[in-house]
Amino acid sequence: MSIVLSKVAEPYAEALLDLAKSNDSLKETTNDMNIVSQFLANSSDLKKFLGNPLITKDAKKNVVKDILGEQISDSTLKFLLLLVDRTRIEVLDSIAQKFLELSYKQESIEIAKITSSIQLSADQQKEIAEKLKVITGAKQIKLAKSGSAINRWFHN
Repeated sequence: MSIVLSKVAEPYAEALLDLAKSNDSLKETTNDMNIVSQFLANSSDLKKFLGNPLITKDAKKNVVKDILGEQISDSTLKFLLLLVDRTRIEVLDSIAQKFLELSYKQESIEIAKITSSIQLSADQQKEIAEKLKVITGAKQIKLAKSGSAINRWFHN
């Protein structure tokens, strides 16, 4: 994430984190932002659409509601619609990544980005995660490959 994107994304990510903590919905909001992040990672068309300044806010809101409305909580959906209103929806990917980073730190979960020339087996991933837990003292390790999260949680 570039410095400029980080500067824009961080206050929004922190605000969402504060909201989630105050509503006692941190786990739910983290799950929601994982869903959002996965949608953005898997759909370059969606990212282009949301980032296009020629598309109206109403059109963007309708697409966000249609695509994500049934899959995320109302409070997270309202947050996304606020981003549309404030013309910040184009940095949603950066906001989601920053939020997940902050949320994981709250829960003592460390993210380890792994680069490998071969596909790692589940056993190899688990072994790496266990070693990293010992090194970092984290409760959990979430492995990410090439910037996108591998949907595996490794618990004690």
